Amino acid sequence: MSKAILIALVLGIGAGMYIPEIWSAFLDASSSYMLLILLFCVGIDMGVHREVFVQIRRMGLRILVIPLGVVLGSLAGGALCAMLLQGDVMEGIAITSGLGWYSLSGILMTEAGNPAGGAISFLSNVFREVFTFLLVPILARRNVYVAIAPAGATAMDTTLPLLSKYTDSQTAILAFISGVLCTLAVPVLVPFFCI
Repeated sequence: MSKAILIALVLGIGAGMYIPEIWSAFLDASSSYMLLILLFCVGIDMGVHREVFVQIRRMGLRILVIPLGVVLGSLAGGALCAMLLQGDVMEGIAITSGLGWYSLSGILMTEAGNPAGGAISFLSNVFREVFTFLLVPILARRNVYVAIAPAGATAMDTTLPLLSKYTDSQTAILAFISGVLCTLAVPVLVPFFCI
């Protein structure tokens, strides 16, 4: 998956250098429609996994601890990185509030009038997913709950099989729920911090 992401990015950059400027409006509109389709598919994915809702009821409010920690940790990390790099703190927080959902966060920042921030957000969140694939096997040996954190929003889809492999079924359910809640938070957080 990571190779496919990097290849698509490099091909996109190459294509962007040679396509006519008139295609820009078409591509902007297309990416917005693709984003709506992606959100629709996420909703279907949530609806298909009905047994998750039974697990949520059993766990009660404790279920919110992991995604809340993931969100707060990501936002704090974005602020810290921005301060260390002497950048805009709000922009740093907006970049990391993508929580690993690279396709959405980059588009939202670009549509908010910050194309450079959108590119950085996209790459930052792609790297987050790549590092998740590297870190989960190591972190899961120490603490299965900590292994969920790097995945962010991807814990409900691309990194869920990895989390399931290196943890147990209970942790996989927690990871899925954390991923869903992080996914729902991204469309709210990125525009909020882009202001």
